[in-house]
Amino acid sequence: MLAQLPPEPPDFTGRRHEVEMLAELLVPRVGSLSVPVAVVSGQGGSGKSALAGHVGHRLAREFPDGQIHVELRGMTDAPAAPEEVLGRLLRELGADPVNLPAGQEERAARYRSLLAGRRVLIVLDDAADERQVRPLLPGTPGPAVLITSRNRLAGLAGAAFTELAVLSPDEGVELLTRIVGQDRVGKQEEAARRIVALCGHLPLAIRIAGAKLTSRRAWSLDLMADRLTSELRRLDELAVGDQEVRAGIELSYRALPDPARRGLRLLGLLGLPGFCAATVGALLGLPRDQAEDLIEGLVDAQLVEHTGTDGLGDLRYRIHDLVRIFARERAESEDEPQDRVAAVEGVLGRWLWLIQQITLAAPSGSIHLREAYPHAIEVEPALTESVLADPRAWFEAEQDSLVVGVEVAAAMDLDELAGELASALCGSVFVVHNRLQAWTRTHDAALAAARRAGNKHGEARLLAELGELKYAQDRFAEARECLIQALAMFREVGDAQGETSALASLGASCREQARFAEAIEHLDAARTTARAMGDEAAIGQVTRLRGSVRLELGDYALAQEDLAESLTAYRNAGSRRGEALTLRSLSLVHRAMGELALAEDLAAQSLAIFREVGDELFEAFGVQAWAKSRLRQGKYDGLLAQLENALAVSRRSADRFGAALTLRTLGELHLAEARYDHAATCFDESIHLWDELDLPLFRARTLRDVSHLHTRLGDPTTAHATLQSALQIFERYGSREYTELTQAPD
Repeated sequence: MLAQLPPEPPDFTGRRHEVEMLAELLVPRVGSLSVPVAVVSGQGGSGKSALAGHVGHRLAREFPDGQIHVELRGMTDAPAAPEEVLGRLLRELGADPVNLPAGQEERAARYRSLLAGRRVLIVLDDAADERQVRPLLPGTPGPAVLITSRNRLAGLAGAAFTELAVLSPDEGVELLTRIVGQDRVGKQEEAARRIVALCGHLPLAIRIAGAKLTSRRAWSLDLMADRLTSELRRLDELAVGDQEVRAGIELSYRALPDPARRGLRLLGLLGLPGFCAATVGALLGLPRDQAEDLIEGLVDAQLVEHTGTDGLGDLRYRIHDLVRIFARERAESEDEPQDRVAAVEGVLGRWLWLIQQITLAAPSGSIHLREAYPHAIEVEPALTESVLADPRAWFEAEQDSLVVGVEVAAAMDLDELAGELASALCGSVFVVHNRLQAWTRTHDAALAAARRAGNKHGEARLLAELGELKYAQDRFAEARECLIQALAMFREVGDAQGETSALASLGASCREQARFAEAIEHLDAARTTARAMGDEAAIGQVTRLRGSVRLELGDYALAQEDLAESLTAYRNAGSRRGEALTLRSLSLVHRAMGELALAEDLAAQSLAIFREVGDELFEAFGVQAWAKSRLRQGKYDGLLAQLENALAVSRRSADRFGAALTLRTLGELHLAEARYDHAATCFDESIHLWDELDLPLFRARTLRDVSHLHTRLGDPTTAHATLQSALQIFERYGSREYTELTQAPD
């Protein structure tokens, strides 16, 4: 009896679902007229051969006439020829070695005859393609065939296909434990998980890391993880004896046609966490259909994998981390520097163009620091139309890649390109969607590149945008520091637009910290430069902020004048979002004046526009303003659910200011409806956040509400003391509440 299966790997781990499925597929059924054929495909090092061996040994009793194992060498320079393999199989099946048929067809016919009715399992390991495999398939029931291949062999009619993914994190740790030992892993489980993650959960890589640890008992798992951390040396580390991850990937790479090799190299250079056909087309200068064909070829070769479909209906792809590192190495050694630069510029330039179109279609209402983006490359109309139909879906699909793109350009010292993309992103999408972590990454990278290049103008723009980021993160003192530096640089290089933007942002930061005189000074200067430039969006932003400061000071007439100018300017600029921001500010003015019905109407208009433009965070602010105007009128129906949803949005967006503001309004609602415990909880949480943000004026406003709560609870002494604490803060900052409380009963 033939028993050719290699020894079963002693540390075989996981793959329970695949094992059960293959066992079910391969065991011949009584009365079946077909030969069971199963194909296991997967990237190099994913454990295809180990799985085939494990299944083969498990099913050995089901095939009493023997188990045949054939190494087809599909990924080598010399794949086994079907005629050669058939000759060997005929000899092993008992054919006369002297009188073997001469040709492939004759040998295949004799092979099928010898197998007829025999219960033999045939394992064809590392198949190159369908042409290599077809002559080796039996023709009548009895045998079963298990094939492994890096290619999918989708053209193999009648076969059942299994795609072998990498191991799960838990399975990866289990494999490492079986190699290294429970004692070592149990003491350093977190390091074990780091090793598995840095190996990309690839079984071969985990085996190599485990083998190194086994042979180097003095090494800790933390040391191994640290050695794998650097991408520049990771593939060097993942080599031991005759096992090497790089060599395994290279086999697949060398089997590709030249265009696919170049595509893989440049995708590795970009290092995107995900991409679509349009990105590959921009990278290689190919039409979409050719880009799709190239990617699918890489998918078939198990070098790229599908990850799903995005909101625009495009297929998304990714490269395994170790393949990406290999591809980048090849790009750096095989592609000329100017070709690498051109590839990166091609992708990022088209992204710039699309972001420009999104911004033009839906202005954010902010002052833009760049009037033009020289690196933008016009995109074909069909793609532009698709993106503009649903810009949120496009951004959701590309957001992580956009960030990586900025970092790649910065690392290549393409400082202007990195700066342009970072600025474009924060000037539109990141502002609207509150992607603060992404904003930080892009600007840190681009700022470092600008400084290396001595690009003062670029540095000023990025510092100003970082100041806006700090403001959005409620880090107002840090925002002022960045903006003061940026303002000096803008004045040095003579950039009036940048100067206006920095002054406006400084005014906003000072407003939040109740530095009202300083805020007015900055905003007056910003209004002068904005009017001189005739920039309607800038005028809209500056006068809106100026009006909001006038509101804080109780100058309602001047506040209305500023906000009326802002509303007109934003409408002239076509900024619906800016219009909504100003309508909300006007609502606050009229609420402070006691004109509650008008305040409610203005807040409702603002809220409708935020919903129209899809700004979820500012929709939450709109809800808060609208709810408060209704609350003051005694209209409580439906407010609780809407405010709780607004609070959830603020928390999800990590907006502590919005959360504190909404908690205060929720507390007021609970107080009005005599839910005193709930009111106390909301006020306490709000005060805690105001303290974290170092915003004493807003703390005082909430203390005023707490005073009302103690009055309701029948504790006038605490109510009076609390109100006096609030009054002292109002007096210190010269806010409108001091006049309200000292000149008229509350």
